[in-house]
Amino acid sequence: MAEFPAPGHARRVLEAVGSGDRTHANIAATAGSRDGALPSGILSPLLRRLTEEKRVLAMDSPLSTGTGRPGLYRVADSNLRLYLAALRSAQDLSRRGRPEAAFRLVQRRWTAWRGRAVEPLVRDALGLAAVADVFPWPDAEAVGGWWNRRFDPAVDLIGADRTPAARTVFYAGSVKWLDGPFDQRDFAALRQGAAQVPGFVPESSGLVVVSRAGTHGPVDADLVRGPGEVVGAWR
Repeated sequence: MAEFPAPGHARRVLEAVGSGDRTHANIAATAGSRDGALPSGILSPLLRRLTEEKRVLAMDSPLSTGTGRPGLYRVADSNLRLYLAALRSAQDLSRRGRPEAAFRLVQRRWTAWRGRAVEPLVRDALGLAAVADVFPWPDAEAVGGWWNRRFDPAVDLIGADRTPAARTVFYAGSVKWLDGPFDQRDFAALRQGAAQVPGFVPESSGLVVVSRAGTHGPVDADLVRGPGEVVGAWR
């Protein structure tokens, strides 16, 4: 913590982001005190330093042909992200002589953490595939996600020609990293959400499915990728 500016505030901000608060307003509320939310005059410069200088946080902005807000913060390092989400609490339980409870806590939080942690890796893998693989959209070098202010819908994957403001949206996609397969209901939700993304053209833009457990039923996606293809992008 001595490496960070305002270590007391920095710790609370990191803990807030690590526990799942990703918007500026939610981080301010969680990292605040009994006197109220952390003031913007303190939080905004701190977030900027933690993101741009220290790189312990990363900020994702919605990717489309329009201007997108709000940005979402996340802990950049996946090991630190896992520690803040589950292992820190498990460590406290173990120190109090409750290792079984610590193990159960990690089990309960693992699936949710894994599903969110894999999304940046999938985006990186698709970006690498666009320039190094036989890929339907070789110009889709920028890969992100898209959401509106209500976060309804939130589209996991957007492939475009550039970021943050794209000229062309080549595809929209969904990541399902659960034990169950990607099915028709998931695909219908993807198609409905993609139609709301500025720049997505149903007649020409593609649909991408990335699933840990494959697909089930007729899923008419233009590209389907699993764990092997995701990992293979770095080989």
